[in-house]
Amino acid sequence: MGLFERYLSVWVGAAILVGIILGNLTPSAFAAIADFEWAHVNFVVAALIWVMIFPMMVQVDFSAIKDVGRKPKGIALTLVINWLIKPFSMAALGWLFFKVIFAPIVDPQTANEYIAGMILLGVAPCTAMVFVWSQLTKGDANYTLVQVSVNDIIMVVAFAPITALLLGMSDITVPWETLLLSVGLYVVLPLIAGALTRSALLKSANPNRLQSFIVSTKPWSVMGLLGTVVLLFGFQAQTILAQPLAIVLIAIPLLIQTYGIFALSYGAAKALRLPHNVAAPASMIGTSNFFELAVAVAISLFGLHSGAALATVVGVLVEVPVMLSLVALANRTRHWFPAPAPSH
Repeated sequence: MGLFERYLSVWVGAAILVGIILGNLTPSAFAAIADFEWAHVNFVVAALIWVMIFPMMVQVDFSAIKDVGRKPKGIALTLVINWLIKPFSMAALGWLFFKVIFAPIVDPQTANEYIAGMILLGVAPCTAMVFVWSQLTKGDANYTLVQVSVNDIIMVVAFAPITALLLGMSDITVPWETLLLSVGLYVVLPLIAGALTRSALLKSANPNRLQSFIVSTKPWSVMGLLGTVVLLFGFQAQTILAQPLAIVLIAIPLLIQTYGIFALSYGAAKALRLPHNVAAPASMIGTSNFFELAVAVAISLFGLHSGAALATVVGVLVEVPVMLSLVALANRTRHWFPAPAPSH
């Protein structure tokens, strides 16, 4: 591992502090960057995520994708976690904390909005960042792509009904612009760019050109992650300092949900004897969230300054540090899983 990867948690911690400090010192600059968006998808953040996931897309071997269907357990695991367990466990935790445990200190209307925001996070499985977590755990790039793609297809038809069921609302409007734009920016376009780059490198006279390119672009992937962290925390810097108690209260059930879902998914992967390069990404997909979609729906349903919108934002703030801790755990427990079958 390189210097950046070895001390990644340190760099992310520093990026969080830099984001909070800069966001409070220069709020107008971050406001200007935040305004550079369409359908709640920020194009600066999208560019940084591109930098993050492009090296992994170059590793995708289309000739090997056809073999993924011969190993359906990993796909089945992430689908069960994402669509049959996670949304309902998130709703249950939200109710437990804000209707019971925190009821004396949170008014009922605000509590309902916090729960709604948590539910929106629970119904939106990750699309983009999971490629980063997969790369950091040496996941199977081809398998991860198929897992994410299948989840995206299901999300198109299942997001609105499950959200309506859990929120008790029948008029949920899916922000199709956000959903489709995000999938296009974070999956389709970088995949096409990666495939074209891979094809060009494989045609090179130098047989090591592809591997050299992948190694040389890895630091850029980490820099993209750090830049994203600075922006995300910079955007919300004033909220973090203005409402510290609310953020802590929302973060507690979100942390329990995140670590609990990972433990369930990772344990199931171990029981199913999945290889680590499938088990780790499958568990990461089930654990992380598609925060752009959750934030967009929260704002459209409840308003920009609602408790629901704040809860989805806290989900963004919690996700990166927590997912890095899970990446570290997954890497330290690689020996729990069987070695992947040799590729042909």
